[in-house]
Amino acid sequence: MTSLLHKKLLPIAAACLILSSCGQTDATMTPTTSNQNTNASSEVTAPDDTNDGTNEFGQVDLQPEDSSPSDDEPTSTETAAPPLQYHINKAYNVVPNDDTVNKKVVLLTFDDGPKEKEMIDGLIDTLDKHQAKAIFFVNGYRVKAHPELLQLIHERGQIIGNHSWDHIDLKKESAANMRKQIEDVQSIVKETIGEAPRFFRPPFGSGNDTTHQIADDNELIYMTWSNGSLDWDSKNKNKPEAVIANVLEQLHAGSNILMHELPWTVEALDELLTQLEQKGYGFVDPRTIGPAPEPADAESPKKL
Repeated sequence: MTSLLHKKLLPIAAACLILSSCGQTDATMTPTTSNQNTNASSEVTAPDDTNDGTNEFGQVDLQPEDSSPSDDEPTSTETAAPPLQYHINKAYNVVPNDDTVNKKVVLLTFDDGPKEKEMIDGLIDTLDKHQAKAIFFVNGYRVKAHPELLQLIHERGQIIGNHSWDHIDLKKESAANMRKQIEDVQSIVKETIGEAPRFFRPPFGSGNDTTHQIADDNELIYMTWSNGSLDWDSKNKNKPEAVIANVLEQLHAGSNILMHELPWTVEALDELLTQLEQKGYGFVDPRTIGPAPEPADAESPKKL
């Protein structure tokens, strides 16, 4: 009887053991599956948020990262200089290199600085408002006294020109002193902002063949002006309306406008640029001005 009972209970116990084992397997597999899904999700999002350069095994990932520039980094096209489209002719006007370039433009220039931060900021604030660039023709002795003002002009995106060291009449100087007056400015500007000027304007517009040659030796584009604001004249002191009237009276396509770092010029500039825009004039970016193009070669003679 006992043996018979044992035989009947044995299959029942075995079945219970199997069912119990199956239940344990389901219970342990469920959380494992859940953890795998969670980890997979983390691995997808990790590169965007917390990528530390290692893979899931803690090893350094040797795959090269995406080297394309971010939105904050300048691309080569953003930093590249604009193409040369204009040159300065013998009358010191700004002239297009070909017929496809807008000729109804003016060049804005300011001489005899850098003097004062307030005036420089005032001029450049207005230039920025009108999306305009200008050449600031500087004197070496002023740069030596206030290199931070030269840096300010450069850092705010404007262009530096050479206006000699002492603002003297170069035509009255020896060739050696003339060269020193020009080349010392080239040196101090390069030391201060990392690049030498590309443009030269002699004080008072006074120069000769030697002045031109020294400028050529230093790869400088020589110019005086073709439109004078007369802001330097004592009769126009504190008269911004006179500065505007003088420029508009001489206005023509390619005007190379001479102005100075003066309080009444700062005051006049916004209205002047507004009126120039209303008349359909654009503002030349000095970086688009280069040497005069070589004359076209004469037509070769026909072969017999």
